[in-house]
Amino acid sequence: MKLKNSLLLASVAILAPLLAHAQDAGESGDASSALSALNVEMVFIFNSLLFLLGGVLVFWMAAGFAMLEAGFVRSKNVTMQLTKNIGLFAIAAFLYYLIGFNLMYPGDGWLIEGWVGAFSPTELEAVGITADEAADVSYASVGSDFFFQLMFCATTASIVSGALAERIKLNGFFVFVVVLTALIYPVQASWTWGGGFLSEAGFSDFAGSTIVHSVGGWAALVGALILGPRIGKYSKDGKVNPIPGSNLALATLGTFILWMGWFGFNGASQLAMGTVGDVADVSRIFANTNAAAAAGALAALILTQVMFKKADLTLMLNGALGGLVAITAEPLAPGLGLASLIGAIGGVIVVVTVPLLDKLKIDDVVGAIPVHLFAGIWGTIAVVLSNDDATLGAQLYGIIATAIFVVAASAIVWLVVKAVMGLRVDAESEVTGLDKTELGMEAYPDFTRG
Repeated sequence: MKLKNSLLLASVAILAPLLAHAQDAGESGDASSALSALNVEMVFIFNSLLFLLGGVLVFWMAAGFAMLEAGFVRSKNVTMQLTKNIGLFAIAAFLYYLIGFNLMYPGDGWLIEGWVGAFSPTELEAVGITADEAADVSYASVGSDFFFQLMFCATTASIVSGALAERIKLNGFFVFVVVLTALIYPVQASWTWGGGFLSEAGFSDFAGSTIVHSVGGWAALVGALILGPRIGKYSKDGKVNPIPGSNLALATLGTFILWMGWFGFNGASQLAMGTVGDVADVSRIFANTNAAAAAGALAALILTQVMFKKADLTLMLNGALGGLVAITAEPLAPGLGLASLIGAIGGVIVVVTVPLLDKLKIDDVVGAIPVHLFAGIWGTIAVVLSNDDATLGAQLYGIIATAIFVVAASAIVWLVVKAVMGLRVDAESEVTGLDKTELGMEAYPDFTRG
């Protein structure tokens, strides 16, 4: 009851000045136009609020990635993973402001004029603007839109970090992040979300199963192939040697943080909260996102017991994430049952493809490639199950076009970095641990490293 009263009082406090404005205008005989202006301003306010709150939740996913990776790597490499995660986010924030945002939204229907300002820094609204001065008072503030979209760009880079852990040089990784966040991610995202040729072709990716997750997965896969596996991961006779992580409690915490952040990732991708229908859709997206994650975890729990005779926590964690990635391409249209099925298949895909990568001797430390690439492809295809406007041909076209571009661009960058400054640490540093050799500090100095 106290909470209900508090919310009511807060609502009154927010609306009172606007209603007073409308009343004053009404007394002067202009009530209709004032109420119309009030409605437009409220849409602007609530849409901007959705972007800001959603952006904060997606920002929290950066902590989830950091904790997940810190738990999945060995203790001698934990500080390196934390350094990479804070560094990549800072790089993404700067490069997306400097180039990425305007490159991703060139405007003018992709005509030449739209690219004139594409390589210029993002500009926010002036301080204290009025409704008449806003760039688009009928939608949302530029600052809120930029803030929200930036978080997606940073997420793409976070995906790459975990897959290539424990053997990549810090600065070599950061150089790749610069190119990924400034050019690779914004260019391919503009093809769909910026009104480009994939959008015109009917490709549908609501919150980024392909545009965000598969892009990170493709970049990680190419990097893993060029970098090679960790020392001792695979024997010459083809045997796979498991390398346990340092802290499954941290990995579990990271998964729950990512799960929570995904409500902002998918929910705020509704891109509007100014009507009853929009808010109802956001709530539907929240429910479907949660159902897919739970189903992915349950599918992994059951399948690991069938395959390995024991439940596997690491695969359960990644199964939940696989379910989340799978539902991201279309979290609105399905009902809870179909959303659960899509998420469950995402979890199954993760459990099946993790050992497949090992058979191919592709070393992915945290399981990022199965989760973000393979489950992302499935989720993008699954859009046709509930979205009547989507076609299988258009979905496959988007997947293939994105894959070709990201694989080619990533390969060029990885190979240039390898040739110019070196990509992999030396064998002695890898065995000793990157915390000590690359950074000179350890996450757990009072404990035995492993």
